[in-house]
Amino acid sequence: MNIVLHQPEIPANTGNIGRTCAATGTVLHLIEPLGFRLTGKELRRAGMDYWEHLDVRRYINFEEFIEKNLAGNPGAKLWMATTKAKKVYTQAQFHADDFIMFGRESAGIPEDILVDYRDTCIRIPMLDKIRSLNLSNSVSIVLYEALRQLDFAGMQMEGALHHGKWGE
Repeated sequence: MNIVLHQPEIPANTGNIGRTCAATGTVLHLIEPLGFRLTGKELRRAGMDYWEHLDVRRYINFEEFIEKNLAGNPGAKLWMATTKAKKVYTQAQFHADDFIMFGRESAGIPEDILVDYRDTCIRIPMLDKIRSLNLSNSVSIVLYEALRQLDFAGMQMEGALHHGKWGE
């Protein structure tokens, strides 16, 4: 799977998303401009001691991202997570090579991009009094649904106690 952040602004969110991507073997794509430096202490504080385990790729703009990832990959879909969508994320049928894009914290994905991807726009249901969820929470919700649909391929499915046994 692939998570795409379009112009993220808050380093702690990107750090948390990076940690989730590292834990799930998901590639993280960052479309500039970023609202922070990738070497900043804010990223490390957000759990990016996992940064070395993360496949992270940067792009100057949305067009470069499309050119390098989707132009020659007709089987992959680009899903747009947005509060403006009519379709709920659980209605999407995700595939292993798909990309799920999220917009910046203050404004989401630009509407001129959304209209070109109207068939793959998805939303997380919420009460109408709330404008949006936290970006890192939204990524986790949608990514884990996609991974569930793929039967969590290649992921560890059982844990073990550090001390003792489960009493079996």
